[in-house]
Amino acid sequence: MIILIVLLSGCAQKVKIRALEPAQIDRAADTKKIALTKFRHDTVGLAAKIEAKLYNTKIDGKHYFTLISRNDLEHILKEQKLQNSGLIHPKEAVDIGELIGVEAIISGDIGRVTAQDSRFYERRSRCRDHECKRIEYYDVVCTTRVVGFSTELRMVDVKRGDIIYAQTLTPTESYKHCWDDGVPLPSPQMAADEMADEIAKSFVYKLTPHYRTFSVKLLDEGDLDYTDEQEKLLEMALKYIEQSRYDKAEQMLIELIESTNKQSYVAFYNLGVIKEAQGRYTQAKEYYEKADSLMVEPVEAIDNAVVRIKKLIQNRKRTHEQLKR
Repeated sequence: MIILIVLLSGCAQKVKIRALEPAQIDRAADTKKIALTKFRHDTVGLAAKIEAKLYNTKIDGKHYFTLISRNDLEHILKEQKLQNSGLIHPKEAVDIGELIGVEAIISGDIGRVTAQDSRFYERRSRCRDHECKRIEYYDVVCTTRVVGFSTELRMVDVKRGDIIYAQTLTPTESYKHCWDDGVPLPSPQMAADEMADEIAKSFVYKLTPHYRTFSVKLLDEGDLDYTDEQEKLLEMALKYIEQSRYDKAEQMLIELIESTNKQSYVAFYNLGVIKEAQGRYTQAKEYYEKADSLMVEPVEAIDNAVVRIKKLIQNRKRTHEQLKR
């Protein structure tokens, strides 16, 4: 019975929510016009990867950053006889920023890519006859390759002459190949390029607002002694939600609320989920709080919703502030 309950609870209907989250580095929101220098020792193309991801970052179809290309920046630096020494010092950034009219400069320094191979043996088995009554054991040669490099990234505020964000990373990846598996080891350069792409993705993710998708569980069992008609209302509401027909589902849930004399926390909670999915967080908060007030015993889904919706409202306010700057 316990196993059955666990299995049934795992099959509860869920709704996908898409929420706009603020940039993790809040000050990055003040610097919409950005330039990237030529990173020192950039054998992994990290600067180009970051530049491409910054350029392709859009919020509701609009570019979030305005970029000065690295080629244009290098041309200006040469004209002014300024040296690009990798990591830009805040004082240097002020001078360069005034020349090219940007608000922030991203620079970097990449360490040498290293690779270390080590060999070992793995035991295998195979049949010696058709009926597999006799088994033969043998060893195969395998190789483990560990690839890594170090990188320093720095984002400098041109107006204030200080560092907005700095990051030092030493990524490593381990790969394995045995002579009988048909999976070749990547070259050190190929592995380093893949790691650099992940670094660029993570770095840009921290600088920009972004959408996050998560699932929210619906309550599909009545909390009161429902009549047959009320059970039907809940069932139909859930079906309409599954089809993303939130308008019809809302009608059913409101009717259920009225027919239960506004005493069903299940109806209020599910209505809150609809409003959350529609991005109407203030209404969702009201419905979740009403459901919370009707609980006799704690309901995990409702407890989570009350905390979550408050956080979503805070994040939306912060994101809108970032987008306005």
